[in-house]
Amino acid sequence: MGALGLTAALLSTGCVRPSEDRAVRDTRVGQAQADALTVEVEGGLASVRTLSSGTLELWGQAPVFTTRVTAGADARTDWLFTVHNAMPAAVLDAVDEAGTPLTVQALPDAHPTMKAWRVALRPGTTARLTVAPPDWDTREPFRFAALADVQEALSKVGDIYARVNQDPSLRFIFFAGDLTEYGTREQLEEFQQRLEADSRIPLFATLGNHETFSDDAREYQRLVGRGSQHFIFRGVHFSLVDSGSSTVDPLVEEALDGWLEEARDAVHVVAMHIPPLDPIGVRGGGFAVRNEAAGLVGKMARAGVDLTLYGHIHSYYSFSNAGIPAFISGGGGAIPERFDGVGRHFLAVDVDPSAGVRDVGLVRVD
Repeated sequence: MGALGLTAALLSTGCVRPSEDRAVRDTRVGQAQADALTVEVEGGLASVRTLSSGTLELWGQAPVFTTRVTAGADARTDWLFTVHNAMPAAVLDAVDEAGTPLTVQALPDAHPTMKAWRVALRPGTTARLTVAPPDWDTREPFRFAALADVQEALSKVGDIYARVNQDPSLRFIFFAGDLTEYGTREQLEEFQQRLEADSRIPLFATLGNHETFSDDAREYQRLVGRGSQHFIFRGVHFSLVDSGSSTVDPLVEEALDGWLEEARDAVHVVAMHIPPLDPIGVRGGGFAVRNEAAGLVGKMARAGVDLTLYGHIHSYYSFSNAGIPAFISGGGGAIPERFDGVGRHFLAVDVDPSAGVRDVGLVRVD
């Protein structure tokens, strides 16, 4: 089919925005209402897993996030607040609208990244529940791991976590998509169970093209969270962008514009699954439309992005995007590129909020 014919076919089937539904669903992540309680996670930085019978359970997607909770007149006063995928040292700051602290009881940790508290809510009021490690707003250098493309290696990803666990300086894993092979509920739940059982640090992810293979693509947002989001840790900005359909939806690009502007004078790390431009160029491993790819790369360069991280291609590449240091790290276990000798791996990234990205090192797992 020629280019004109393909364009006509896409228009006739309404496929001109293949990731539009995901972009719209992103805006609803972190919102729930039940049991006389209304919940909204600011920035959608956590998904609501359970809200019923005095229990609020979240899956965190950032080192720091705040949940706004409005208790109706008939709401219970005693709530169990549980956060999965939390920073190991995270604590809860719970205050009402006037800033008055609420009564909080910390419960023993079931896992390093699973935190639970008993919180006394006041019916008819609104509370702000902030989960964060004590040092989150300092401006000290730190290290994080970058990883992508686990896919069919889900059953053996524990050896990567074991290698990550050997480096106590790594604060979290920044994941550039393809957690699973097909993105089904069962596979996503298995990914989360293995992560919680084997990793001492949380993993903050965007989705990949394999998460779009499920008959119900909404499972990712229900279980994990947004495909596109932005957070700040120790003064460094992090943006995760949904490029799982070889494009960035206009709604996501509009959000990214705001994140780029917010981080213009700060260190900014951006990750997405499919790279805009394939550095090799002969595989078609980049965006479907090269003009879009060039425009996005140029936009990030003009905004002063310090580092871009990608997956999708199951190997390791270090290159440059319009002067921005760029890395492809698809070594989470998916079938590797043949004969490249890279194997399974992740990246260890040293970053300084005052000086930028200091080092990006390749860590081999096998």
